[in-house]
Amino acid sequence: MSWYRPADVGFATRRTLADWGYGARLLLRLTMLFGASLRRFGLVRDQIHFLGNYSLAIITVSGLFVGFVLGLQGYYTLQRYGSSEALGLLVALSLVRELGPVITALLFAGRAGASLTAEIGLMRAGEQITAMEMMAVDPISRILAPRFWGGVIAMPLLAAVFSAVGIFGGYVVGVLLIGVDSGAFWSQMQGGVDVWKDVGNGVIKSLVFGVAVTFIALLEGYEAQATPEGVSSATTRTVVMASLSVLGLDFILTVMMFSI
Repeated sequence: MSWYRPADVGFATRRTLADWGYGARLLLRLTMLFGASLRRFGLVRDQIHFLGNYSLAIITVSGLFVGFVLGLQGYYTLQRYGSSEALGLLVALSLVRELGPVITALLFAGRAGASLTAEIGLMRAGEQITAMEMMAVDPISRILAPRFWGGVIAMPLLAAVFSAVGIFGGYVVGVLLIGVDSGAFWSQMQGGVDVWKDVGNGVIKSLVFGVAVTFIALLEGYEAQATPEGVSSATTRTVVMASLSVLGLDFILTVMMFSI
């Protein structure tokens, strides 16, 4: 007995390709609405405040404890090779290259991404989006675009805060608690971190992650079923898909950056 029919496989493939095509067209339209969103910057500003400021607490606390762990683990690892003075360089490179953008994006997906999906999904369930369409108001330009660009702008700022607080956490553990020389900590960091190659790559990663996480959150919310179960499922999919996208994109971007 056959467990599947060729028609079912073809239907699933066609539906998947149609979903990808719809998502690509929506992303393209949101990108083209950049100028229109800037002309109504008050809406974008409110979303930057909503997504960025309300995520600041978890970003700051997480960055501080990640810096603590990096300072402690890095010191005991470098001490084996007599290079404990390079602790500042280790902490800074780990944060600005990888941990800052990646962990910030994962936290952003769990905090802001889930919030965006639930908000848009409740608008869909409450027929607010349908009412806007009936009044000839484009919900994509009025609702989705400001939130999209607000998330894209907020993400690099949060990643910068995470990295800065993490470096401070590494300083507290390495210099104030363990006793690494303060001058060596900062001078090694200053001499070994390249602004364009290291910090610039981290900014590029955070921008890409911001686009991916915010877009997935908006797409899932906009296409959520107009039921409580549909909104709940869409919120769960947002966190899972956004987290996996961040990890996959991080690998791709790292390969591209180190191969150039």
